[in-house]
Formats: sequence, structure tokens, C-alpha cells
Amino acid sequence: MNVPNTAPELFTWEFATDPYPAYAWLREHAPVHRTKLPSGVEAWLVTRYVDARQALADGRLSKNPDHHAEDAHGKSKTGIPGERSANLMTHLLNIDPPDHTRLRRLVSKAFTPGRVAEFAPRVQELTDGLINEFARTGKADLIDDFAFPLPIYAICDLLGVPREDQDDLRDWAGMMIRHGGGPRGGVARSVKKIRAYLTELIHRKRDDLSDDLISGLIRAFDHGEHLTENEAAAMCFVLLFAGFETTINLIGNGVHALLRHPGQRALLQESIERGERGPLDTAVEELLRYDGPVELATWRFATEPLAIGGQPIATGDPVLVVLAAANRDPARFSGPDTLDLSRRDNKHLGYGHGIHYCLGAPLARLEGRTALETLLRRLPDIRLAADPADLRWRGGLIMRGLRKLPVEFTASG
Repeated sequence: MNVPNTAPELFTWEFATDPYPAYAWLREHAPVHRTKLPSGVEAWLVTRYVDARQALADGRLSKNPDHHAEDAHGKSKTGIPGERSANLMTHLLNIDPPDHTRLRRLVSKAFTPGRVAEFAPRVQELTDGLINEFARTGKADLIDDFAFPLPIYAICDLLGVPREDQDDLRDWAGMMIRHGGGPRGGVARSVKKIRAYLTELIHRKRDDLSDDLISGLIRAFDHGEHLTENEAAAMCFVLLFAGFETTINLIGNGVHALLRHPGQRALLQESIERGERGPLDTAVEELLRYDGPVELATWRFATEPLAIGGQPIATGDPVLVVLAAANRDPARFSGPDTLDLSRRDNKHLGYGHGIHYCLGAPLARLEGRTALETLLRRLPDIRLAADPADLRWRGGLIMRGLRKLPVEFTASG
């Protein structure tokens, strides 16, 4: 990796393709760095592991954008486009305790290890069904044909979205990620469509409760829990939004890394052929560290003057923890720029840290593990069908993922 000699330019298309040299420079020369984002908002980037871990658990850094020092127009640039106008602000990414504690408790039972294990057969069914659709052709775009629909259908099932409605959610979600690096208006329109649908679905489910997450939220409301309808809709929205895009990128970035490292891929494939579970679990953790799905943790705002890594931060300043930089910090990881699927000491920050640790991480790991294992088992000679230099990465601020991942393989029935 060629680390630049001078301060790198951030948030260009070249940076999006490979941000790691720039992050290496920042860790060395400006570990807590103030920069102007493409939206025009100025924020602090935290790049070293020890500082990142501290910041993620620091109660003085609020998730509530109302603490932002800028006016309402500026605040609208610090979250998911359209969520403010769609009245979807009261979700886990935007609130602090005690509201965060209360709402997280209501949905956490859906993501316990036992509940996720019960969902494993459905994830496997979805995975096999999607592969069946393209296995006979000998080629696929693993993003559009596989990594994108798998988590969409999975989270829809978990929420309780009827099967006949799930393709609509897939279309709206697709509009969100296709416009992720472009005009915010396209994303905002999709957010409003999803908001309207979730409101209607919540009303519909009141007359037909079942064993799904939306029904559980309705029961909690009816049993006296302090849950408003806006909170229920916002919670469903953020679970849908965060639940699909992180897993798309886990699968896409993970397969991309394996195809670019044939020696590591071969070792993993051999362990899959032997039916070993442990190496696959370890590999997923290394893929989360090496080129994880979330590049920057979601927004935080200083509620009082504080210091991170010796750098003073003023009240109201936005802080963005760069997970991708922290996960390649040589002060924490040996050979951080090397993909080592057998890495054991791997306390990466791929899903965050502290009370805002990703609620859906167990489900995302299940989906990622199932997707990788099934692809390598069923399509053992899968390979890139494009020059790696021609691959394009989406230009959004928070997530890191490929636009397309063309592959080819021996066709099968």
C-alpha cells in the first residue's frame, strides 16, 4: 500500500475505490482530523483504534442530531436523507438513553442467538433459491442478483412484510442504494414511500398479529409500553435500512476480497469441503475487519467540550468514527493490510462498540456466513468477470460497497 507523502484529498472517486492509504496517512499525521464533507458539513474524523473505541462508548457524544451546532438545514444533512421530513427520526441511530434503552429492549429479543438460529433455515432457503436463478447461466452480478435481494427478503420476513409486498420493498430499497452517492432527493422519495407503506402495514397488522417483529412492537404498545406509532414506524424503517445495506456490503466486499486473494480463498474452500464451521466463522470476522461494510460509524455530536486523542472538540461538533481506519491500525492489528482468514486476535470495530453496537449483527453474520459458504460450495470455480480496476464503489459517506460485482463460473443445473 502506497501511503501518500502529503495530506490526501478525501471523498473523491479515487478515494472511494481505495481509502486505506489516505486513512493510513491520517492515522499517522492527523488522527483526529477536521474536514469538510461533500455535503458541506464540517466534522471530525477519528481514525486510530484506541480513540475510535473510546469515542464509540463515550456518553458525551450524542446520537441526537438536535445537538448539532448548525441550523435545521445543516442537521438535515447529517442523517439518512428524507428521514426528518418523513417523521422517522426517533430510531436507534438518532436517540440516546433512556429512550434508546427502552426501544432497543423492545426489539432486541428478535436478534438473540436463539431467535437468529431459528431463522437459519429460511436464510439458507433464500440463499439457495437466489443461486438457483443464475447458476445455470454461468455468470451473474453478485450485487444485484444475490447480495442485494438476500438481506432484503430476510429482513422483510423478520419484520413480517407479506411475501406479495416484498418486491415493492426491494424496489424502494434499490432506489436508495442506487442514489446513495448522488442527489439526496431520490433517496428521500424512497424513504417517503417506505414510511407510507410501514404506516399502512402497522395498521393492517393490528387485526392480524403473528410471530414477527412488527406484531411484537404492536403488542408492546397495547400492553402499556411507552411506544408511539412514529417510534414503531421509525424502528421498522431503520431495521430495514441498516439490516439490508450492511449485509449487501458484507457479502459483496467479502466475495471481492476472496476473489482477489486466491490463496486465502483456497484455504477457506478446503475447510468448507471438509464441513468445518470454525474457519468460516473466523473468516467472516476477518472480512469484516479487512474491508467491512460500514466505513464510518453513524453521526455523533459533542454535548459538551471534550478531547479525543488529545484533540479538543467543541460542543455541537459532529464526530465520525472511521471504522475502516481503526480496523487497519497497526497499533492494534499485526499486518493490518494483509487478509488473514485465520486471524484470531480480531476485536475489530466492524459493527461498532458500546451501547450502539449493531443490534442486527448476529443476523448479518448468519447471512454473510451462509452466503459465502453456499457460493463457494455450489460455485467452486467462481471468479471475477471484470478487470478489478474497472469495478466501481458507491460514493456514500457511511457505507462501503461495490456497485456491481460481475462473476463467472461453470454453469450447473
